[in-house]
Amino acid sequence: MSRMLDEIREQPAALERTLARELPRLDALRRLFERERPRFVLLAARGTSDNAAHFGRYLLEIATGIPCALAAPSVFTVYAAKPRLEGSLVVAISQSGESTDTNFVLERAKELGAMTVGITNQARSSLARIAEHVVLVHAGRERSIAATKTYTGQLMALYLLAWALGARINPDDLRRLPGLAAAALETEPEIRQLAVRYRFMNDVAIVGRGLNYANALEFSLKLMETCAVVAEGFSSADFLHGPIAMVERSFPVFVFAPPGPTWRAMRDLLDKLAKRGAETLVITDRSNREVDRRARCLIRLALDKLHGRSLPADIYTPIPYVVPAQLFACALAEQKGLDPDRPAGLTKITRTL
Repeated sequence: MSRMLDEIREQPAALERTLARELPRLDALRRLFERERPRFVLLAARGTSDNAAHFGRYLLEIATGIPCALAAPSVFTVYAAKPRLEGSLVVAISQSGESTDTNFVLERAKELGAMTVGITNQARSSLARIAEHVVLVHAGRERSIAATKTYTGQLMALYLLAWALGARINPDDLRRLPGLAAAALETEPEIRQLAVRYRFMNDVAIVGRGLNYANALEFSLKLMETCAVVAEGFSSADFLHGPIAMVERSFPVFVFAPPGPTWRAMRDLLDKLAKRGAETLVITDRSNREVDRRARCLIRLALDKLHGRSLPADIYTPIPYVVPAQLFACALAEQKGLDPDRPAGLTKITRTL
């Protein structure tokens, strides 16, 4: 059994630790934001952490109303530009806390007048020392190169940051997320069987929308890392603006399709893919009955409806929805005779400028 699979299975406990230990610590930050509300938020990250940042952008704008953007670290490191960051909040996200360019962005942001927050799994990292405020991911040591439990831990940390920024997120709803992740792990036997079907897959498009767009990016990254598959993640809107032209009969397209505000767009996309004869694999949950006739293969999660007051119905789906994707990447790597713990050419910490 791979370390990657071990760590996928550790996620419910890691999520529970992160919430239990960080929620009390963030009360002081919540009070600070009540006095000094940032006028916009800038998120800096690379790799899997950058996919988490995409989720954070959607979450923070939807739940807090604060404009949010993703930093381009090269603006700071290569071009030595000095954006006007007074009154902003700059958030750096890094599993190891040792991402060179991400840390540089945070250092420069402090010089340019921004408030800074670091999200990391390493309390003694460079990032934790640089940031004025830290939200720790309590995932424990991650031994597999392909990040899994730190990704969902970062999503939990971003929910907590949104709460600190005044979002109407109920901590009791967050406390249900570890159980939903555990429920998603129960799809493992089904996913192992599905992986056999895709053993010879070399190319795939992965599509999400809104809060689950980040999961489309993360799923594609995991397939590239662990399975040597050419995979690319898309928003459903962007996919229809050109990439759908490459879809011919039996071309694989994997889709995140939760009920809620994004379902109509995903339903229309699935109808178009069906007309083109695409090989569609859809991750959804049992409350979405409309998806049955629109997919070749389904991964159905047994999830209760969980959304906060005045928040979208899919607000809490990203963590449980990504778990089957992680399991699939791990199972497919094994089907292809690859070691998911040792992707070619990769190390655990990547330093770039």
